[in-house]
Amino acid sequence: MTPLAPRIYVLDQVARYGGDILAHAAMQGAKRFPHHGQMSVFAHSAAVAYICAALALRLHLRVNMRALVRAALLHDYFLYDWHAWDGGEHRLHGLFHAGRALKNARADFALSAVEENAILRHMFPLTPIPPRCREGWIICLADKLCAACELARPAYLRRIAPGVEKRARHFLPDDWSCAGE
Repeated sequence: MTPLAPRIYVLDQVARYGGDILAHAAMQGAKRFPHHGQMSVFAHSAAVAYICAALALRLHLRVNMRALVRAALLHDYFLYDWHAWDGGEHRLHGLFHAGRALKNARADFALSAVEENAILRHMFPLTPIPPRCREGWIICLADKLCAACELARPAYLRRIAPGVEKRARHFLPDDWSCAGE
């Protein structure tokens, strides 16, 4: 196996299982919302999905890859700019955004119980109830890793989202096109 094969394989897993999410108008709109440092919510979600798939594959973890990728892409699907002043509604964003993300994800996608639990519990230990599934624990870890990297070395992770979108084109209908970030 060549050194690039694992990276391409990881990108393919994210694109195969999350292509419909990446193509969705609301997810494309998440490119407008800043998240950690200079990263958009879209770029952060793509990076978390990539890191989740890479960890699961490299460590040979037995996971439902579809559920892992989809929950990772949707874990921050709250669809607002939490930095903007809104009269205090998003004051406790870190504690409550997982519930908003799950509500929005349920409205736009069919979710499995594993996906729902992973999205809802991804903020552990900030929120007291841990995930029930291995996929949720991986998302918790990848989310924290990505957030730290995004603040320290944002250029490294910012390259993941375009790669994921490019690979997703291979798994989506020909009429899909993603807007530039």
